[in-house]
Amino acid sequence: MADITAAMVKELRTATDAPMMDCKKVLVEADGDMAKATELLKERGIAKAAKKADRVAAEGLAGFKIADDFSKATVVEINSETDFVAQNEGFKNLVKETTEEIYNNNPADVAALMASPFGSKFTDAVSKIGEKIEVRRFGTLTADATTALNGYIHSNNRIAVIVKAKCDSEKTAQGMRDTLKQVAMHASAMKPTTLSYKDFDADYVQSETVGRIEVIKKENEELARLKKPLKNVPQYISMSQLSDEVLAQAESAIKAELTAQGKPEKIWDKIVPGQLARFIDDNTSLDKEQALLDQTYVLNDKLTVAQAVEEAAKALGGTAEIVEFIRLEVGEGLEKKVDDFAAEVAAQMG
Repeated sequence: MADITAAMVKELRTATDAPMMDCKKVLVEADGDMAKATELLKERGIAKAAKKADRVAAEGLAGFKIADDFSKATVVEINSETDFVAQNEGFKNLVKETTEEIYNNNPADVAALMASPFGSKFTDAVSKIGEKIEVRRFGTLTADATTALNGYIHSNNRIAVIVKAKCDSEKTAQGMRDTLKQVAMHASAMKPTTLSYKDFDADYVQSETVGRIEVIKKENEELARLKKPLKNVPQYISMSQLSDEVLAQAESAIKAELTAQGKPEKIWDKIVPGQLARFIDDNTSLDKEQALLDQTYVLNDKLTVAQAVEEAAKALGGTAEIVEFIRLEVGEGLEKKVDDFAAEVAAQMG
């Protein structure tokens, strides 16, 4: 059996960046054969990755890259099990390299990326770092001459957004880039899940309506007990529910109330539009929470995002409409595993 020297261990560690004790162990098994030892480390890296596949990786970082001419942008979310690993320089470099790989080579999906030669970097990273690391999702948007594109990555590198708008001209598209960056920043903070209320599934809207109304009713019970003003209980929560018939009924109810109050009909045209707008505002809470175009714009609370974009384009002498966006937030929707050490010890004792 070959003598395993400190120099051999150091050489293997330098070549693979694997832990020192692992390097020594495989060198003993390989009888000092450096190539065989390297293969053993790779094989065990794969084994480690398989063992960690069922763990929840909810920490990590987002990656963002945009072309100098704003013609293309990519965002990616890469997860780790712990924030400690996410702040490791090796992990940060992996995020950067992965973002570049996706931007340059356009893999169809995560499976295609991992099946490519680049995918081995993640197997190596699991072996080296010792915990589950994976690409969760990514997206790329492109723009032609009359399409504006911009994005934003938050300072903590955990939220990345791309926004795309169709414009009437190349001049407008170029002028809208700053506005789209501001909209991307808005989206990073306000967490829209879809572009417009028109994208909501009817069953989803209905279930949300029932749930939200019940929550408000329960809150009102407590407010009544405390003798505080009650919250308004809406009939609807989305513009998708406000059909022409519903709006006509609302307008009729407003006019009936004005009649009951003795307001002269000649001034109704000054009152009805405002009250109807209030009705719509009170009955579109889902849209304002989840639909980007329908959210109140953080830089001007008198406008929706759609209206702000329209005004910005108008100031440039053109038109623009946001047609697509991608927002990735690290760990969003993932349930972190919380270890119950007491239960674990009890199970071992039992």
